[in-house]
Amino acid sequence: MSANNESWGSRVGLILAMAGNAVGFGNFLRFPVQAVQNGGGAFIIPYLVCFLLMGIPLLWIEWSIGRFGGRFGYHSTPFILNSLDKRRFWKYLGVFGVWTNIAVAAYYCYLESWTLSYVYHSLVGSFSDLSQTQIAQFFNDYVNLSVSTSGIPYEPIFFFVVCLALNTWVLSRGLSGGVEKVAKIGMPLLILFGMFLAFKGFTITAGEDGAINDSSVGLNFLWTPNFDSLWSPKVWLAAAGQIFFTLSVGMGSIQCYASYMRSKDDIALSAMSAGWMNEFVEVVLGSSIIIPIAVGYLGIDNVIELTKSGGLGLGFRTLPYLFYQWGDLLGALSGVMWFGLLFFAGITSSLAMGTPWMSFLMDEFKWKRESAAWSFGIIVFVLGMPTVLFFNYGVFDEYDYWSGTVSLVVFAMIESILFAWVFGIDKGMREINAGSDIQVPNIYRFIIKYITPTFILLVFLSSLVTPKDGNWDEALSGNWVLDDSSIIRKITNAGLKEQITAATDAATKANLEDTLMFVNGSRLLLVVLFLSITYLVYVAYNRRLKEGEI
Repeated sequence: MSANNESWGSRVGLILAMAGNAVGFGNFLRFPVQAVQNGGGAFIIPYLVCFLLMGIPLLWIEWSIGRFGGRFGYHSTPFILNSLDKRRFWKYLGVFGVWTNIAVAAYYCYLESWTLSYVYHSLVGSFSDLSQTQIAQFFNDYVNLSVSTSGIPYEPIFFFVVCLALNTWVLSRGLSGGVEKVAKIGMPLLILFGMFLAFKGFTITAGEDGAINDSSVGLNFLWTPNFDSLWSPKVWLAAAGQIFFTLSVGMGSIQCYASYMRSKDDIALSAMSAGWMNEFVEVVLGSSIIIPIAVGYLGIDNVIELTKSGGLGLGFRTLPYLFYQWGDLLGALSGVMWFGLLFFAGITSSLAMGTPWMSFLMDEFKWKRESAAWSFGIIVFVLGMPTVLFFNYGVFDEYDYWSGTVSLVVFAMIESILFAWVFGIDKGMREINAGSDIQVPNIYRFIIKYITPTFILLVFLSSLVTPKDGNWDEALSGNWVLDDSSIIRKITNAGLKEQITAATDAATKANLEDTLMFVNGSRLLLVVLFLSITYLVYVAYNRRLKEGEI
């Protein structure tokens, strides 16, 4: 008999856990920067269109696929997909839904541990007397393992282990006793902390506490629409890409959570509730903190420069300094709230990443919950340590690119085709509407079958052949030069090899060669992980076949 007798304690807990899975670092660190770089207020138009035509349909697909597989006792994507169509290859394609979560957790838990460390440093006042440059250097020292910023030896490793142990312990408590409780505590606190910081961002006044701009300047900078951007393919692809990041679709964790629902539990309204809660956190809170505060104290030109390095530059290298413009006490409190909300955003997502692997072991190999949880912790520790030790050699970025970007799109494309074309849109819509509190509009039959897969395919193709600097206008005019971020150049390490060839300094050349070695090594680890899970699926399938369960 399977050791997997998990269940959700309440519908509210399920929705909060699903929303927590979606709400992550991208809501607060990535979305504001994407909006600034892609037309400000006009970015919301393609963003909402992509949410309605791709995000919501994928949520319905994944919730309904999960609930359908759960009826047969399947709680991980290899066998959930196999329940929709009995041809054997589907279960191997379903490996993505287990592999992606482990691979993402390997670097995500390290990023999550930064927030835990920064909560500690905010509490003890480590940032109070530091300049902006010194706080930026503080972050560099931290990830370089070159200097202990707190007196704790190998501080990044310490906080990574603490963060991973906390995740593992919560997972060992089960869905209702662990994951659901964290979601019920973490999500309200995240929103509360976000509202406080948004209020501070809205009330900045030029000339007070060193501010050079009123809050309105930052808000106008973020939301003033550039409607010319609506005609740019780059903006639409950025909006579609953000939907993948923000909703955690294409991972396999949503299907796993949904598989523990009862057969007549609502899907249509619950999925929308979780999705719109994520949108509120992202659009309302996420856009009201980083950019308005940074513009208020640093000015637009400096913020534009900082956004070139993404949200991490603002979130970790800059905001701790800006908080202390409000005084030591409020600065420390704001730091705790900012990194606290990031921690809650992170842990509610990383807990979802552990559940598919645990469910797979509990379903197929009769493991107990505690053993399955600790196996997840050990695997993530082994796979994640290279991201800690060799952060500056591109290991973190490789994990993020292949498992946190490319894999999401590939798996979303697989499941959308399976659901709409193989399982069938008629059966699919009946599954979505079964037991639902609302009736999904009939137009979504067409959207789920045609529009959503088309959107996903365009995102994948754009990733495959991304033009230089994302300049689609020039590429479409005939001058198509591939960017180093495109899958074609990325998989061959073309950009890195060109840098090695062009390097004239021996030390620079040696560093680039080391980076190439670590990049290839990290890919090898990811491939070994994928093949190992595939083999376990093969073993589990043969066992079920032998015992007449399939």
